[in-house]
Amino acid sequence: MTPIPVTLLTGFLGAGKTTLLNRLLQQEAMAGTAVLINEFGEIGLDHLLVERLDEDAVLLAAGCLCCTVRGDLSRALRDLAERPQEIRRVVVETTGLADPAPILQTLMSDPWLLRQYRLDGVVTLVDAVHGMATLDAQPEALRQAAVADRIVLTKTDLATPEEVAALRGRLSALNPIAPVLTAVSGGIEAAALTDAGPFSADGKLADIDRWIEAAGHHHHHHHQHDVNRHDARIRAVALRFTEPLPWEGLASYLEMLAVTQGQHVLRMKALLNLRGQPAPVAMHGVQHSFHPPQLLDAWPEGDDRSSRIVFILRDLDPRVVEDGLRAFLQAAPA
Repeated sequence: MTPIPVTLLTGFLGAGKTTLLNRLLQQEAMAGTAVLINEFGEIGLDHLLVERLDEDAVLLAAGCLCCTVRGDLSRALRDLAERPQEIRRVVVETTGLADPAPILQTLMSDPWLLRQYRLDGVVTLVDAVHGMATLDAQPEALRQAAVADRIVLTKTDLATPEEVAALRGRLSALNPIAPVLTAVSGGIEAAALTDAGPFSADGKLADIDRWIEAAGHHHHHHHQHDVNRHDARIRAVALRFTEPLPWEGLASYLEMLAVTQGQHVLRMKALLNLRGQPAPVAMHGVQHSFHPPQLLDAWPEGDDRSSRIVFILRDLDPRVVEDGLRAFLQAAPA
């Protein structure tokens, strides 16, 4: 069975998640999508409603489902897998105040969910009008942007070009591994938001090269940015290793990092050349949880086959992470 991709849609209150989700569900590419929300009343889907299946689910156009989450997300995803409708994709819409990390940890730590689902990406919406003030005042908004795979600016037509440019620059400095996209009239093409996770071979290596370049620039030049003091607590560090890495040393370090510093690791993404493996291995993690490594199909022709690892850290000196990792790798058996 091929795991079902899961997209986490997040963003602070008023960022436009409901509008964007409505537009997405009308696109052919999103047919067969199941949407998990907190309450039906929070999202206006009446124009897409086809049939109410039961108290927790309604059938929408194009074979899409909308289900409420009663209790924990793990139970909602298990219930979803037992429904007779074919599910091709899941979108989890969070409340505006939600920290995405616990949701991501749920998807990474439950063995049954790991067999049924895979994280496709975190999409964070940011209101171009109020985004600067929200990032200044709300730590949750900073975390939502910092863990994103895609950041989408909304309401750019209501902001000045200077305001949009400043916000875009701030978000890129905060999270250099996430492209900053723009929703036009509240909508965006589904293809821009899907296949954003680490486990699709197509285009992922080029994406990781962009992480390395951007995060490396941020790491070396962060002092030049006029950042808010909260932003300054979040740092990106990008590492590249040209020789194949020992899995024992890397796994031991990541386990130690999760136990001792997990609260400071907002996001980790890696594409690895491991000793004894003929193809690249993808990994990602959030705080105390790391997704099991996944072997991809093959290295692209012409790739230098170096390992690339990016950490986004909060209140943790990147040198501590880099020095610790190198020490564990050097201590691993040859």
